[in-house]
Amino acid sequence: MTSVRVNELISVTGQPGAADFGAFAADGFAAVINARPDGEEPGQPGNAAEKASAAAAGLAYSFVPVKGAEITEADIRAFQAALAEAKGPVVAHCKSGTRALTLYALGEALDGRMKSGDVEAFGQGLGFDLAGARRWLEKRAGQVPHVKAFFEPRTCSVQYVVSDPATKRCAIIDTVLDFDEMSGATGTANADAIIAHIESEGLTVEWILDTHPHADHFSAAYYLKGKTGAPTAIGAHVTDVQALWKEIYNWPALATDGSQWDRLFADGETFEIGTLKARVMFSPGHTLASITYVIGDAAFVHDTVFTPDSGTARTDFPGGSASALWHTIQAILSLPEETRLFSGHDYQPGGRHPRWESTVAAQKRANPHISGIDEAGFVALRQARDRTLPKPKLMLHALQVNIRGGRLPEPEENGRRYLKIPLDAL
Repeated sequence: MTSVRVNELISVTGQPGAADFGAFAADGFAAVINARPDGEEPGQPGNAAEKASAAAAGLAYSFVPVKGAEITEADIRAFQAALAEAKGPVVAHCKSGTRALTLYALGEALDGRMKSGDVEAFGQGLGFDLAGARRWLEKRAGQVPHVKAFFEPRTCSVQYVVSDPATKRCAIIDTVLDFDEMSGATGTANADAIIAHIESEGLTVEWILDTHPHADHFSAAYYLKGKTGAPTAIGAHVTDVQALWKEIYNWPALATDGSQWDRLFADGETFEIGTLKARVMFSPGHTLASITYVIGDAAFVHDTVFTPDSGTARTDFPGGSASALWHTIQAILSLPEETRLFSGHDYQPGGRHPRWESTVAAQKRANPHISGIDEAGFVALRQARDRTLPKPKLMLHALQVNIRGGRLPEPEENGRRYLKIPLDAL
């Protein structure tokens, strides 16, 4: 198979067959990047077969599947990471090589090594049409707000810094407090990485936001408030969740008025991040308290819909409802089709790279939990799926938490071991 050499680090090619992997190794390549989603056409080898062929040839292998019209910065950064991790030259492919070269060129443009206006000519010089890459860069230049994502691999959570480019004001959404299950200790490495980004970009934090109480991780909102002085906020129905927890965990000292946060947002309430207008949508189903933040052309939907190949969020926690989630999803899908949707988790089906951004249009077209399904069908699908899911370990650890009137007990108080978790991190 003939490949096109881009530079000493990367070449691109069309779909290889099983025998081509041995030829790649013989030609001196060290790794293969597959940028093609499974199932695009009959007879396509697919991710699992390609991974096996690469291993047999002694090649490293990465799966970074993209559709041309739906490339996101997460895809570009994953492609760059695969290049950086390779121990030698890389051959990247899709069906024709165009998407693979697009991912490379977009990374060069985002990092300032190539001018946006030169991308199309760069592709032409190699025999590829990169007009789509030019359009992607033009569209990105007009998107507001700016969104920086931080993926936390232990819980597959995604944290966000959402900023107004005009004022350099920002909000932090759904942060993660590090937690070691074996020791019960917490840490702040993820939160500190967010602070480092904010400082490097010269941003000022106006809000620290949560979309809902999390079952699989503790929030770092309390820690970040101490570092930035910014107020914390969550949906007003968190009081309903607190009332449930007070009973379930036999926790009489727990205040159930939401006073652990500085602001409780009601459905339809608005606030500002610099010059950006933000709106709150009540989004129950995953929990009783879930909300969506709509900021500019972006909506932060957390545990409602994931990227289209990952379906939707579970609804089997106390207070969850598959029917309520279906109505929440319909409200999200009523936003303009070009609205960017940012999810709170990605579990990397098929071993692909983490992804967290989609659009309303992409969800309608490609999410199997949404496309062509009515409420009854969704509820049946969601409930059947939920029955197969294990409870997050953190919910079990929460049974060990003992906080008396807001006072944190010592780790070995009264001969029992406690988790040292701030009250508003639960």
